[in-house]
Amino acid sequence: MAARAQYILPENFNSVKAADTAKENSSEDEGEILIKVKPGASDGIFKNSDDVSYTLRVDNLYKVTQDGKLTCYVTTDMGDKVFENTLNVHMTKKSSDNFKFKIDCKQDYGFFKVSFIFHLSSYDDTVKRVFGVNASKINPPLHKPADFDIFWKRTRDSLAKIAPQYKVTEEHALDVNNKRVYLVEMHSWGDKVVRGWLTIPITKNKKPLPVKYRLPGYIVALEPSLDDDDFVEFNFNVRGGGNSKSAIDTHGEYNLYNIENRDEYVYRAVYMDCVRGLDFLYAHAGLGIDTSKIMVDGSSQGGGLAIALAAMDRRIKVATVQVPLYADFRTAYDITALNPKSQTPVGMIVNYVRTHPKFNKEKLFDVWDYYDPLNFAPDVKCPVLMAIGLLDEFCPPRCSLAMYNKLTNKRNEWWSSPEKTHEVDELYYTKQFLWFQDIFRLD
Repeated sequence: MAARAQYILPENFNSVKAADTAKENSSEDEGEILIKVKPGASDGIFKNSDDVSYTLRVDNLYKVTQDGKLTCYVTTDMGDKVFENTLNVHMTKKSSDNFKFKIDCKQDYGFFKVSFIFHLSSYDDTVKRVFGVNASKINPPLHKPADFDIFWKRTRDSLAKIAPQYKVTEEHALDVNNKRVYLVEMHSWGDKVVRGWLTIPITKNKKPLPVKYRLPGYIVALEPSLDDDDFVEFNFNVRGGGNSKSAIDTHGEYNLYNIENRDEYVYRAVYMDCVRGLDFLYAHAGLGIDTSKIMVDGSSQGGGLAIALAAMDRRIKVATVQVPLYADFRTAYDITALNPKSQTPVGMIVNYVRTHPKFNKEKLFDVWDYYDPLNFAPDVKCPVLMAIGLLDEFCPPRCSLAMYNKLTNKRNEWWSSPEKTHEVDELYYTKQFLWFQDIFRLD
């Protein structure tokens, strides 16, 4: 299985069951309300604005009748109101009912936030969802600097001058289930040492195996993977995380490190770490690696890194990305800025700009336009499978689709998990496995 999107969220963030926020009342009023939200489109993505509808299945488990109101309130992802409708609610004790809303979102395409607000006799709560309409039409302009390609060519040329000094050490204590585990070390940007974990299944026919090259989430430590018999797995830690933490000291401000300087910004080095990891795989085909079948995979930050790497290097043959962080950074910035308390990675950047008046938003974009996955996307030629969680506050769905719609391979596909935040549902990983099996024509 692929590594899941990596960022800590509140334990009950994805709860389908509404929290019991019953008003304090007498013992005969004890109970709860169960709510099941069903969009007219199972994945929460509607083809046309005329098709948007929701049905709410409500179970009243209280011992008394519930009277009150149920309001459906809809805004754009930028917070502009587009729809509101209120229904009367009368539910006898221990009863169930369905409530239906036909929503006019007043726009032909985009992503929208919907709140179902309950004000009942013994119960107040709000259930939130997000839906998309005609998502293929989301197509923001690129803000690609004129010297974007030159900048990255020069960066790669500089990396090529650094001797990688690869070191591969078998970790016998970690070998298990007919798999050998290796600690891999190499010199990367700035001659810093970065590391990863290579897991190679022991096969009878000695046939080289395709590779899953996995890139990490935001400040996440990747450990060896031992769950795949059909692939070599290379879990790579870019500088600042996992067993590559010692390669850089960002003083606890990872994505803010040198953010005011395009050439010294932390992600320039991180992107080159990803290229150097790919160099390692190509230099070690003798370990049983089929270098013609390298798939890059990443969730959150790793998703953005995967897109950038696939754009810069044709040695990547397939990319799978989940909830890609920083996609369409300009829009992500504006959406995130609506919540001044946001502690997401983009939120930390928003707060930095807010507290550093001399470094305004325009100056930020002058730097970040060189790193935005959106600007890399048109150069990705390999097939891409992308998955998003519609309730994601770290990577707004509109931004992920903006990036996806810049990709050009006809075999690209994307997946929506309507009740997930910064993660996707388990069924997606079955889809992912079958998808790249088909791409690689594996038996």
